[in-house]
Amino acid sequence: MNRAQEDRIAQKEKQDRQIKDSLAKIGHTILVMSGKGGVGKSSIAVNIAAALAEEGFRVGLMDVDIHGPSIPQMLGIPVVQEMETPPDGEDAEKAVTFHDNRIFPAHYSDKLSVVSIECMLESRDTAVIWRGPLKIGVIRQFFSEVEWGELDYLVIDSPPGTGDEPLTVAQTVPDASALIVTTPQRVSLRDVRKSINFCRQVNLNISGLVENLSGFYCPGCNKQIDLFKTGGGEQTAREMNVPFLGSLPIFPAMVEACDEGVPGISKSKTIKESFAPIVEKIREKME
Repeated sequence: MNRAQEDRIAQKEKQDRQIKDSLAKIGHTILVMSGKGGVGKSSIAVNIAAALAEEGFRVGLMDVDIHGPSIPQMLGIPVVQEMETPPDGEDAEKAVTFHDNRIFPAHYSDKLSVVSIECMLESRDTAVIWRGPLKIGVIRQFFSEVEWGELDYLVIDSPPGTGDEPLTVAQTVPDASALIVTTPQRVSLRDVRKSINFCRQVNLNISGLVENLSGFYCPGCNKQIDLFKTGGGEQTAREMNVPFLGSLPIFPAMVEACDEGVPGISKSKTIKESFAPIVEKIREKME
């Protein structure tokens, strides 16, 4: 074995120790994943994290969607290099910053901290063109170098599918639990079965299944209209023998909230009430 190989082994062992120390400070880890894109997975991750934080829990929100990060936009977290002046004082608290080879997450609130690769890019429009090893490396850095502090919950937003990102999380955090998001349509339900089988194959616990975009909540008449199918998620959960956590309709206010950089539960009482039983079930299963 040459010196370069020895150095790589020593560096990995050091990082493994750092990851172990970091995970020891985290109570529960929730991996939000989906079989396909466009099912509203990120908005669910944001609102679950925000709901737990509102209940007084210390929550971290980690965005491991390397190619299409959206968490910072949904919470109004700035990209540091786009700022006219270096973040300082209160601005530094709201941005991801670096010091002594450590990463300090942005603080959306006193109880909710956020980190995403987008916060470290030149701009929100910068394309990340990486292969697997680089993506695996930065996710491990998020665990080993981010100063999360003591957390009750770490919510991780993963890209759709069963590739490098969710696999890296599953291998790095053996006691994590998956929250799987689907829509009622058959094409989404077909892919969600793959996500369930992925979790079983890598021994990742499944907290449950959420059916998103299940009908349309009309703010005018305060009624739900079934624009598309509903109930497919619950049926799939029953067939695949996984817990069904609940369904969420399409909320126009959710779209507005995402564009404004605030959680939907903070903008709409109806959205907050819809998320409440889902969050409660997650807490029961995790704790």
